[in-house]
Amino acid sequence: MQTNPTPPAHTSLVAVGDSFTEGMSDLLPDGSYRGWADVLAARMAARSPGFRYANLAVRGKLIGQIVEEQVDVAAAMKADVVTLVGGLNDTLRPKCDMDRVKDLLTEAVERLAPSCGQLVLMRSPGREGPVMERFRPRMEELFAHVDELARRHGALVVDLYGAPSLADPRLWDVDRLHLTAEGHRRVAEAVWQTLGHEPEDLEWRTPMAATAPPGWGSRRAADARFAREHLLPWIGRRLTGRSSGDGRSPKRPELLPYEGPA
Repeated sequence: MQTNPTPPAHTSLVAVGDSFTEGMSDLLPDGSYRGWADVLAARMAARSPGFRYANLAVRGKLIGQIVEEQVDVAAAMKADVVTLVGGLNDTLRPKCDMDRVKDLLTEAVERLAPSCGQLVLMRSPGREGPVMERFRPRMEELFAHVDELARRHGALVVDLYGAPSLADPRLWDVDRLHLTAEGHRRVAEAVWQTLGHEPEDLEWRTPMAATAPPGWGSRRAADARFAREHLLPWIGRRLTGRSSGDGRSPKRPELLPYEGPA
């Protein structure tokens, strides 16, 4: 009789990246962020006593900063699983040297892959809309490189970009850059399944049920709020060379037993 393979016994997880991995905009009541990596860690911890977790991600980081500030720290932790998501912030800049971005991502993978049990890379999700269309060629160039790196170094790739559900604007926060709590939950499920665990949600790729689109007035009000609260501050940071992550430390800088949100 055929039996299902035993799920992997992962005892540690280190997450490396930017705001996507930090957990924005999966907001907790105390004002901190949870996010897919925390959800994934909680699942792993429930199945592995003594499970340890570190999240080195910081919002706004470019791939060069991720390599400089996070990669060697993560490599030294020798975790069972390391997730690496980076480079997308670079592709959203008006001027982006894609060759340099790919070289830096290669450097990160070459350092991390030999140091952990399993390296996990991602094709990041993309929200429908004009901004996505403008930067789609860069994103797809980045994701093609992710696939090639995975083939060369035995990494797993979680294809979020190809998931119809995650393109739905309703799974994105008002800033139009970060997923909602439901979006992060679906990402955690995608990583969970990619790592070989039994699915908890077989429908994570399935789009949400259709609803009536917002009216013209609601759309214009949302556009105005987005411009005022998110777009203009983002432009201001770009013009002044600042980042939303300046001065911030990772929320889980040490590989310690996971006991719930920080």
